[in-house]
Amino acid sequence: VVAEGRNVSVNGAAVPEGRPYLHKGLGVTWPGDWVAVASSLGVRVAWDRRLAVTVTAEPELRGGTWGLCGTYTDDPADDFMRPDGDIAAFAATFGNAWKVP
Repeated sequence: VVAEGRNVSVNGAAVPEGRPYLHKGLGVTWPGDWVAVASSLGVRVAWDRRLAVTVTAEPELRGGTWGLCGTYTDDPADDFMRPDGDIAAFAATFGNAWKVP
């Protein structure tokens, strides 16, 4: 899914603004001024089309996530876990560890 301003596309195909999209467990909706993407995996990402992003995970995923959104354990001590399993001391170190080419 690519979202840029008011333009949203899924696998290169445009999703018309305001029209719900559902295909193979991936849904795109338009709640108010936001655009939201939900997957059948239990994760929902919403974007205000400017700066704010929210990520919501279903309770079944508790303790089973990692990456930029943390481990979902309610333990702040493991929030900055890097891909190698070590804990980063600083937010910038943590974020840089997750960069991809």
